[in-house]
Amino acid sequence: MTPPRVAGVVLAAGEATRFGGGKVLAPLAGRPLLEHVLDAAIEAGLAEIVVVLGEAAPDVERVVSWRGERRVVNPEPSSGLSSSLRIGLASVGADADAAVVLLGDQPLVRAAVIRALVDRAAVSDRPIVVPRYADGSGPNPALVRRSAWGLAEAARGDRGLGPTIAAHPELVEEVPLAGGNPDVDTRSDLAALEGRPRGTVAEPG
Repeated sequence: MTPPRVAGVVLAAGEATRFGGGKVLAPLAGRPLLEHVLDAAIEAGLAEIVVVLGEAAPDVERVVSWRGERRVVNPEPSSGLSSSLRIGLASVGADADAAVVLLGDQPLVRAAVIRALVDRAAVSDRPIVVPRYADGSGPNPALVRRSAWGLAEAARGDRGLGPTIAAHPELVEEVPLAGGNPDVDTRSDLAALEGRPRGTVAEPG
């Protein structure tokens, strides 16, 4: 099977009400949360990276150190993460076979996890590939082949493809991995990540 050409879609348009606003620019180890996610996407060697921003786009544009990522704006971020997912996928270049969807509030995401998903997609005929972390963290990031992008049209609210992944296991390839990938929903969550290493990734099972 031919290895897919894989783009990255980073969802960073959320209103961050539980955090008190400004979440993707909150500092972790002296840099904005979003930059840590972009680091992983770049290190993983994704073909292109699309970042979906929301109402805070002007501030994010000014603060983040960009390295070639393409930015698009969700005009209605209050519609939830699913709306950003649709915008992000629609903005990916026509030559991409798949996209890895990353969340802008998961700064400990690892390039090795992204590469593990891409490697598994190269030998699997299932359209969605997700990690299954040892600590029970949610299945993010998720690799979605272009043939499955239409599933995003039915997604609603802030869960994105989560319900589809749960309801259609026959579409999903899981890659067992060590460690986890925590969300930052509150300022307490962010404080808990200070000094925490990204962890060691197990060989895919």
